[in-house]
Amino acid sequence: MVNIKINGVDYSVPEGSTILEAARTAGIKIPTLCYLKDINAIGACRICVVEVKGARSLVASCVYPVNEGMEVFTNTPKVIESRKTTLELILSNHKKECLSCVRSGSCELQELCNEYGVEENRFEGENPAVDIDDSAMHMTRDNSKCILCRRCVAACGVTQGIGVIGANERGFATQIASPFDMALADTACVSCGQCIVACPTGALTEKDDTQKVLDAIADPEKFVVVQAAPAVRASLGEAFDLPVGTNVEGKMIAAMRRLGFDKVFDTNFSADLTIMEEAHEFLDRVQNGGTLPMITSCSPGWIRYCENYFPEFIPNLSTCKSPQQMFGAVVKTYYAQKLGKNPEDIVSVSVMPCTAKKYEINRDDQSAAGIPDLDITITTRELSRLIKKAGIMFNDLPDEECDSPLGTGTGAAVIFGATGGVMEAALRTAVWKLTGEKADSPIEFKDVRGVEGIKEATYNVGGKEVKVAVVSGLANAKALLKKVKAGEAEYHFIEIMACPGGCVNGGGQIILPASVKNFTDIRADRAKVLYDIDSANKMRCSHENPDVKAVYDEFFGEPNSHKAHEVLHTSYKAQKLYR
Repeated sequence: MVNIKINGVDYSVPEGSTILEAARTAGIKIPTLCYLKDINAIGACRICVVEVKGARSLVASCVYPVNEGMEVFTNTPKVIESRKTTLELILSNHKKECLSCVRSGSCELQELCNEYGVEENRFEGENPAVDIDDSAMHMTRDNSKCILCRRCVAACGVTQGIGVIGANERGFATQIASPFDMALADTACVSCGQCIVACPTGALTEKDDTQKVLDAIADPEKFVVVQAAPAVRASLGEAFDLPVGTNVEGKMIAAMRRLGFDKVFDTNFSADLTIMEEAHEFLDRVQNGGTLPMITSCSPGWIRYCENYFPEFIPNLSTCKSPQQMFGAVVKTYYAQKLGKNPEDIVSVSVMPCTAKKYEINRDDQSAAGIPDLDITITTRELSRLIKKAGIMFNDLPDEECDSPLGTGTGAAVIFGATGGVMEAALRTAVWKLTGEKADSPIEFKDVRGVEGIKEATYNVGGKEVKVAVVSGLANAKALLKKVKAGEAEYHFIEIMACPGGCVNGGGQIILPASVKNFTDIRADRAKVLYDIDSANKMRCSHENPDVKAVYDEFFGEPNSHKAHEVLHTSYKAQKLYR
């Protein structure tokens, strides 16, 4: 421990702490803009400056380490004036359209300006015309709202190991863009959206498809169904000021029903369906000499990354569609047949924690009924905006349940939203398939849980040792795949999720400020919601789902049947890095 003084009070703080971290342990919040823990620590924005006794100038607390006997002052007139001036300089060339900006109320710059009383601009900077890049299917970049904090650059380059954006030009001409000012759609961007959740302002936003949803609901000729992914229920409440780690499943269902959807279903159903197909596919590969390791295919960001950067692993990918796409395919085939409706009269909507889903619905080979499996996908954030626009008092809603027959999910399905969840769900059903319904059959595989970027485990499944790996974050995926390629690691089954921590930390989830993310592991808090739902569920294995059993009995016959492959499976192809 190191003994220091902060604002005249003695504290003992961990050795190696920065002043920012030390102040937090002392109950003092120092503002930041560019800093994101473990992602971006460059001390560039100068919002976090403090006075240190003996230092010749103010220091950036996010990168300045503490030392024995240090005296720090976080709120002197000099510090406050410096922060206010910095905010005014940032605003001098910032597009100030806060009233209409999608980030109004959740913008870190806006919040700091309110806190420091920045009401008028003392400085007038240049405001050159900026081209808005909306070429990508999933997002829009408006550099007139960019503050050059470089958090998005770090998220793309450090966390994901992709680096398709960076700082172009120098000085006042600096802007964040793709190489040679290419359109984002022409790069190897994988649509993960981690840059969006890293951005402190409205410079990066997902494509807003809420009006498409409202138009579909208002059309009397359309039958509109909605599905919500497991991770959405673990984050949506944050948009309504509920604590991180609040389960809002029942209120989410009630809200979607009041928005006017004809049927409210659950992606948990198709997550269970995915496991039935994927677990059987895995066992078939193991028993019949198929390509190993088999790698999961639920994350469209990971799929695009594989097609772009590691096409040699395409044969290793499970051929299963993602739960989102499986659900859409079942709705347009089995469910349409059950209703006696033309699939073209059904509008299938998904609520996802993921911006890459907007890309996924446009992929080839995602049209089991001859039309797109999914029509519209919106993020958790877009759903929250729809609820607010409709005047629905979310926190006052009763808890309701999904409609049948596609609204039932097991505990295995809901943990899909956390890294390791797909692996654990698959292992539960694989064990059942190999050993039968035994009382002592394992239900929990805790070695694959947790937010670590790479996890490894070996399990005895039906007398055979099965080596598995679980990876989240594409930089970690790159590291693991290089080892596999070099023959330095050997596995039977690998789960890869594009976003660190899995879908609970997806690019479409509710955006929390750095002041929260730097000191709270929101991934773990949100994941706990899903594991708690799992442990409380009477059905904890996908093969126990009665709705899944019914769809096989009535339509598919058995897992991995010819018909199942036609509807529930897909294909992949190598992509060019730059177009």
